[in-house]
Amino acid sequence: MNDPLLIAGREYSSRLLVGTGKYKDFTETRAALDASGAQIVTVAVRRVNIGQNANEPSLLDAVPMSKFTYLPNTAGCFSADEAVRTLRLARELLDGHDLVKLEVLGDQASLFPNMPETLKAAEVLVKDGFKVMVYCSDDPIQAKMLEEIGCVAVMPLASLIGSGMGILNPWNLQLIIGQAKVPVIVDAGVGTASDAAVAMELGCDGVLMNTAIAKAQDPVLMAGAMKKAVEAGREAFRAGRMPKKYYSASPSSPTTGLIGR
Repeated sequence: MNDPLLIAGREYSSRLLVGTGKYKDFTETRAALDASGAQIVTVAVRRVNIGQNANEPSLLDAVPMSKFTYLPNTAGCFSADEAVRTLRLARELLDGHDLVKLEVLGDQASLFPNMPETLKAAEVLVKDGFKVMVYCSDDPIQAKMLEEIGCVAVMPLASLIGSGMGILNPWNLQLIIGQAKVPVIVDAGVGTASDAAVAMELGCDGVLMNTAIAKAQDPVLMAGAMKKAVEAGREAFRAGRMPKKYYSASPSSPTTGLIGR
């Protein structure tokens, strides 16, 4: 069925967004991306070479922009000024590319988002012409504020970055989904395929992950599993699950026409 993910006016057939860090090398990165079917890939500008280091291997060679949509991100930034500066550099390196992922972290231990700084950076970047997808807490009020600033997608965490703990607060996610007029993409905390499926069954528009694939024992195999999970979860959401019932007997087979009746 035709069910594209629409972000900033562009359609994508895959609802799985995948990071490019933490793999053993660029060859494994590309193999995992291909297995995932992802079209949008995140790139940590401060950690991955996309041309800023001329004498080092570049991700652009292994993961060409002709095949993938790059989503430069501000991983490792702890202030609005750092984040804005990093994304302006990315735009220069990528010939004016304006679709970006903003994240401003609060501390080194939890990597929880610093929301006051995130809101500040979002305002600057939107005014500067960027199409901002933004990592945020699962606070529906602040998610709405980011949407009103002009962000093209909100990306609440499911649990802490790299934790693999899955979706710890589905109720807040549903509040965000229920009010949002832009895509809601779960970002951070997914550990395995069932986590991705649950996010999609809740009604999220997509799932972004890195560690869950890159740090699996077999990253390429896990990437394929995540692809299937996201697709299955989306189809289940669209199909509409049966209502939950508590001790309400309802035979799944017809009871008329049985012998003796």
